[in-house]
Amino acid sequence: MIHYERALEIDATPEAVWAVLSRYMHVDEFAPLVKSVDALTSGEDGVGSKRRCHFDNGTSVVEEVTAWVPNRKCRVQLSEMSAMPLHEAHAELNVVPLKNGRSNVKWGMSYRVKFGPFGWLLGQTMMKMMMGKVLDGNLKGLASKV
Repeated sequence: MIHYERALEIDATPEAVWAVLSRYMHVDEFAPLVKSVDALTSGEDGVGSKRRCHFDNGTSVVEEVTAWVPNRKCRVQLSEMSAMPLHEAHAELNVVPLKNGRSNVKWGMSYRVKFGPFGWLLGQTMMKMMMGKVLDGNLKGLASKV
């Protein structure tokens, strides 16, 4: 698996950041590339919650929560991602409290690319550039929403 992570210091408490992140079915309110979200489960958000994120280019991906620690961490497993050259992918958000009521939010992706050694090279170059733009956009959108 290839891992890539971005972080942003946000001028808000972990609880305030989590108030936005914990609205799991509403990631489209701050993630700039997510056009809309379909809730695939109902009830309280947490481990087992599933959503389908739709993108402007007509593709979508399903995300299922595999770890949920309020005010601290959310981990999701991606599936139904045929438009992406990936065998497997996970995303993880970590909210770390800082002094003066601030938070450091880390958003990481771990993924395994199709196409053998060529895929690994693609994952280390083009995919990391693309992931950096997506993760930076998500973090900036989150900071604005908080």
